[in-house]
This record gives sequence, C-alpha cells and structure tokens, in this order.
Amino acid sequence: MKDNKIMYKISQGMYVLTTKGGGCIVDAVSQISGGDNPLVAVAVMKKNYTNELMKSGDRFALSVIGLNNDPHVIKTFGFQSMRDADKFAQCETTGVDVKIVKDSLGYMLCEKIDAIDNDTHTLFIGRVVDGDIFADGEPMTYAYYQAHKDELLKTKTEQGKTAWVCTICGYVYYGDELPQDYACPICGVDATLFAKR
Repeated sequence: MKDNKIMYKISQGMYVLTTKGGGCIVDAVSQISGGDNPLVAVAVMKKNYTNELMKSGDRFALSVIGLNNDPHVIKTFGFQSMRDADKFAQCETTGVDVKIVKDSLGYMLCEKIDAIDNDTHTLFIGRVVDGDIFADGEPMTYAYYQAHKDELLKTKTEQGKTAWVCTICGYVYYGDELPQDYACPICGVDATLFAKR
C-alpha cells in the first residue's frame, strides 16, 4: 500500500466498547439490521485484552464519544490495558455487569449473538437490547480524531518542573532525568517513547 493513511478516510464513529471486566476504544462499528432490536457489528483487535473478554462474555455496550466529551476517556480506554490498570476507576461509569461510560452521548447495550475471526480482528455481532441518550451533541468520527489527535491527547505539566511525557498514553514522570530502564506504569512502553517537556 502506497499510503495506509487512506484508511483514515473510512470515517466511522469513536466508541468505548465495554464488557464484563474491561473495555477499549473502537471505531469499526456498523448497524447491520433494523427493527426494535437491531444488530450491530464491532471489530476488535485480536491482541487486545478486551477481545479475550468479549469471547467469554455474553453482553457488551458501546458508549458513543462526542466532540465535547472529555478526551481523558480516549486516553483511559485507548492507551492502556485492563491487564495493567483499572480503567473503570479512572472514569465515571454506570451499570452493573457491563459498565457504561457516563461522559458520552449515550449507549447501546447488546447481547452477543456471534463472533467471526479474521486475520487481525474478531467481528462481534450483538443484538441491541437497551439504549439511551445522555446528551445531545455531535459524535466524534475517526477522521476527526486522526485530524485532532495531538490536541485531544495534549498533556498538561506542572510549571517549573522537568516532565517526561509518554508519547503513547500521556503519563507524566517528573524528574531531571528519566531512568533508562523506566517503563510507563500505564501502558508499559519503555523510556525511548517518552518526550522531555
């Protein structure tokens, strides 16, 4: 492929996919049938911990990210793993077994009815059994996210202190020097992916 950024032009929404025990950011979501309880499909990377949870679970939710929602939601669910961090402790949620992100436009709660494996992702199909709107607003698209990623994920640091910022998740380490063997406590990347600010 001459330029894989062409894939950014397939612009879908940005969602927080949650299931029992975890969740992640997804953009490949489609409605595939209509009616009172429509079917939706969501693709989840196989290497993602949420994929494992989705395979063993029977329900999932999609919280719709809006343009005016806090970008912290994207950082929390997009740049760390539930293997290493409790994402639900970092964002306000509602729901019992399947958590729903409150700082969203609303949600769709689904019963999983099928899972189809392909080379890099699993396509999960669910029947929408509940849903609600929390706020009126414009949904964030994947194209918008790609165009404004630096602004959305900007990290604030304390003035007068040397800060080392993880370029993956935005975690900030304060100190004159960053230890060479340092690993980000949030996303696990090594010191080479930190930038001095």
